[in-house]
Amino acid sequence: MPEKNFDIPLHDIKPIVEVQEYSLYYFILLIAIALFLLFALSYLLFKYWKKKKRYNKRAEDKKALESLSFEDPKKAAYALTLYGATFSHDSARHQEMYQNLLGRLENYKYKKRVENIDEETLSYYQLYKEMCDV
Repeated sequence: MPEKNFDIPLHDIKPIVEVQEYSLYYFILLIAIALFLLFALSYLLFKYWKKKKRYNKRAEDKKALESLSFEDPKKAAYALTLYGATFSHDSARHQEMYQNLLGRLENYKYKKRVENIDEETLSYYQLYKEMCDV
């Protein structure tokens, strides 16, 4: 039996056109941007946490200088010598001020009994404390 051909030309219907689909690329781009933002945020949080946890000797010594008690003058003189040495090498002015303060504290260090620290030495201490910065 002969085969019949039903291929009738259609004049009203256009052929199938291939449409470009970009939604997968948009989705991949969106995921890449989200991952980049996530990594950037986690990196910034890590840096903030690490900076916050880092030990800062200058800040600790500055805090110790500010909270120094002069009830025991001998102990205060030794503490001022110890904590003030951290800031003594900042500039020539700091070095000179620190040496001047050490000279004034000599009277309160190496004796068994010492009197209270005089007002002039305390004013030098206040001035040196204000000069120090972290």
